[in-house]
Amino acid sequence: MDAPHRIRAGLAPASPEQMIAEARKAFFVMFGLLAVVWLVQLANWADHYALSRDYAVVSGDVATLPDVLAAPLLHWSWAHIESNSGPLFVFGFLAAYRGVLRFLGLTLLIALSSGLVVWFFERDDVATVGASGLIFGYFGYVVVRGLFDRHLIDTLVGIVMGASFAYLLTVAVPGTPGVSWLGHLGGLLGGLVGAWLLRDRRARPGTAAGVTGGTAAATTDGAPRTLPGSPRSDLYQELDDLGLL
Repeated sequence: MDAPHRIRAGLAPASPEQMIAEARKAFFVMFGLLAVVWLVQLANWADHYALSRDYAVVSGDVATLPDVLAAPLLHWSWAHIESNSGPLFVFGFLAAYRGVLRFLGLTLLIALSSGLVVWFFERDDVATVGASGLIFGYFGYVVVRGLFDRHLIDTLVGIVMGASFAYLLTVAVPGTPGVSWLGHLGGLLGGLVGAWLLRDRRARPGTAAGVTGGTAAATTDGAPRTLPGSPRSDLYQELDDLGLL
């Protein structure tokens, strides 16, 4: 595939305008998701939390398997939803701003991994609901995404988030009363796997035109930025590897 075709296929680096547009979409997607979660909570509270009882995930109960997709929208109390709302929005936005479609696939993967880990390994007398599995999944995704994508900005974001919220991992291990550590662990694993499966597979400059060791990435008109063997080609390669191109 030549360079112009690669660009049309979406393999070229995103422009700042495209990144801003995706960030705007991410904001509204997360705002909408949070609004849905709170509307569901209102209906749930008005019905004395019948929705949480009816659509919770219960280990070993085949009838609750489809509820792995509904359970993240439900909570047991106002304190429960309030504690989840802030982290859900922050980590969800950071996970979504590189692409909303990728984020939707990631969300499905995390919901499934969190719910299935609960379904297989939780005690059968525990009913599990809540968005914390999604939160842990987004957290794991944000922390490692930059490493898999070889993107400097995302790597720095991951380092900051990992250092600032490392305490979250204390409720992804056994021993924390009143929380589903299995749901947290399952969500975290789903986010890490999602970072690998949804990593950026666009071509690097050295292979943009099928030539290694010289030709840099093509511009939007299909012309190469540097000729093969140009002294600047190595610089472009390094900048692109850092995620700055």
